[in-house]
Amino acid sequence: MTNTSTNIPKWFTVVAVLALLWNLMGVMAFLQDPGATPATPIWVTMAFAFAVFGGALGCLLLLLKQALAKIILIISLASVLVQMFHAYFISNAWEVFGPGGAIMPVMVIVIAIYLVWLSQMAMQKSWLK
Repeated sequence: MTNTSTNIPKWFTVVAVLALLWNLMGVMAFLQDPGATPATPIWVTMAFAFAVFGGALGCLLLLLKQALAKIILIISLASVLVQMFHAYFISNAWEVFGPGGAIMPVMVIVIAIYLVWLSQMAMQKSWLK
């Protein structure tokens, strides 16, 4: 029987660790969020929670080489999109932060998309079980 962990490149583990750390910073931001006011709809707060906790769990599952990572990371991406939709199309984030304020949200979306792609690629290469 072949040990699949020997077939997984080291860069995959490095990327998964960095992505886990990135998402743990999101968890910390969620737990310390001073923006959670009574004016913030509960569905936005829930989307934020699903985005960061799902991202962290999905990255942990990547490290554990579990195929469930893909589904969790898709849920995280969808939650990021819901949260950003509210921030930039429903609330007044553009007015508050201006165009420069779009850098971090775009980066968050790109990383979330990348993690879904990475999990899909890892499944195709049979790195996840």
